[in-house]
Amino acid sequence: MIHNAVLHITNEQPLVVDLYDMPTAGDVSLLCTNVRMLGGKKPVFIDHSESVFVFPYDTIRFVEIPVAVADEVPEDGGNGVVIAAGPSAGAEDDADDADLELDEDFLRRIREV
Repeated sequence: MIHNAVLHITNEQPLVVDLYDMPTAGDVSLLCTNVRMLGGKKPVFIDHSESVFVFPYDTIRFVEIPVAVADEVPEDGGNGVVIAAGPSAGAEDDADDADLELDEDFLRRIREV
């Protein structure tokens, strides 16, 4: 079970789901359970969030799978699909953090507009 994957559906708000298995290239739909909004609430279009849901891939833009889960999956995904996991949490560089700092003067000018 893959917990807390984020499912981005076309023209809808993202949903947090629990996947039964890692998606593969041969799948035509995504099987999941425990569907909820990013804030943890049950979506209005779902009666029971603990039910099993099938989302066809043609309605899905992309799926975010937590790095911790992707690191645990074998490199071939266990099913012939290569998983390209992002950098691990400890691999952050201090130079990258400096680029992400907010420019207070820039924010002040935006607020004035």
